[in-house]
Amino acid sequence: MVLFDSSISPLTHSAKLSSPLLLSSLSHRPLRYAVLGAGFAGLSVAWHLLKESPKDLNLHIDLYDEMGIGGGASGVSGGLLHPYSPKVKLLWRGAECWKECMKLLSTAEQAVSSEEDLVSLSGEFDQDFGGILDRRRGIIRPATNMKTLNVLNDVISSTLVNAALIDNAKNCLANCKIEIIDKNAAEKLVPHIHMPFNLAFYMPEAINVNSKYYLNALFLACQNIVKELSASGFGKKNLCLQKKSVYELRELEGKQCFLRHGDGKNVENKFVLWWTPENGEYDAVIICLGAKADLLPELAGKLPLRTCRGVILHLQLPDNIGEDYPDHGPSILSDAWLAIKGNRSLYLGSTWEWKSRNSSSNVSTDEASDALQELLPKASAIYPGITSWSFAGARAGLRAMPPLTPHGSLPLLGCVNNILGNDLKCKYWLLGGLGSRGLLYHGWLGKLTAEAVLSCNEQIIPSELTSWKNKDSRP
Repeated sequence: MVLFDSSISPLTHSAKLSSPLLLSSLSHRPLRYAVLGAGFAGLSVAWHLLKESPKDLNLHIDLYDEMGIGGGASGVSGGLLHPYSPKVKLLWRGAECWKECMKLLSTAEQAVSSEEDLVSLSGEFDQDFGGILDRRRGIIRPATNMKTLNVLNDVISSTLVNAALIDNAKNCLANCKIEIIDKNAAEKLVPHIHMPFNLAFYMPEAINVNSKYYLNALFLACQNIVKELSASGFGKKNLCLQKKSVYELRELEGKQCFLRHGDGKNVENKFVLWWTPENGEYDAVIICLGAKADLLPELAGKLPLRTCRGVILHLQLPDNIGEDYPDHGPSILSDAWLAIKGNRSLYLGSTWEWKSRNSSSNVSTDEASDALQELLPKASAIYPGITSWSFAGARAGLRAMPPLTPHGSLPLLGCVNNILGNDLKCKYWLLGGLGSRGLLYHGWLGKLTAEAVLSCNEQIIPSELTSWKNKDSRP
């Protein structure tokens, strides 16, 4: 358990605050929240609960994750960050997502003042990134087939005639520009890159984030803000990392129930009293468990999510190969992506095993071999030099993929008490289905969720993100 506590001071809230905050103010008891999951979504929610809550509010947050910070799919993420779809169109609310993600990256970077800070927190440090949280060399996406080429031609025709840059294109962010480059320009960035149609998208401001490092740094930022409030003499703020699983939501309410266990043949019922949180019940529980949300019996079969296991390979350049990947070289998007970690280290991904329930990050020898056979030909079609790199390891994560909407595949947000039932003692909220865009979405969606929880007002959340709760859109 990791606990951070700030000093106690009287609360002075006005009656304008919504009911949870007002009740906390009147009783002088801490407002208590449980955040389930310590990945992109959970840490963003925790940060914004601390940041957005009134400074004189007594607030206690329990962050639950049996694997610790970034132990699930978020920590396995390849970390390629940009706000565009495969058709190079700005994603729905992509500007807000990009803006809030940049804020969180900056917050995390400021929190890590030295390598020792992160080592003491996570017990590990990724030297391949050269001691930095992210690698800002951009991302390049070559046209590999006629479909991609047609997209490129559409983009070109929507801008000035013969224009190579699309800085002023309608769907292009000023702080994450898209350029269209030819083979000569691409080879200056990545020597020997294969360009079958002589054109590529290039996003010079796109980022490659060291996901596990970033998540630990963001957790450190959460700890730091608690310390800062303590030094300022404001309300009491607690942040507690609980390295334990929550198998049923009723565990968080201290309800009595029967516990069934056995080997499938010999099942035994035991009457148990669930553990009750210290110092009282929770005012709200925010579920940020990704694909594991559907494993909660109260939500099983009620969420319109599909699961997909993805294997990511770690490749290194052998010592006897003299030509490094260029220091200025961007990461590459194609049928397989290359997330460049350093001159001699990269991640190659990803496989897509639909309907998998395997959430383990461990990858067997056979699974790694199958992934290598699938991904290496795709990568070498664009970057032939990849065949000289050696296999150095593999990891995997289980994604929670949301349903397709008129605005694209959008995550699931909102209060879920109406789905869970009426005999509940607190508010339950869901932030899930971030799919393969968790890094891009987590900043803005975490902020929205925290604001909705603090105000107890779901109307803060855009209706496009809560419409999944309509009966017609649920499984």
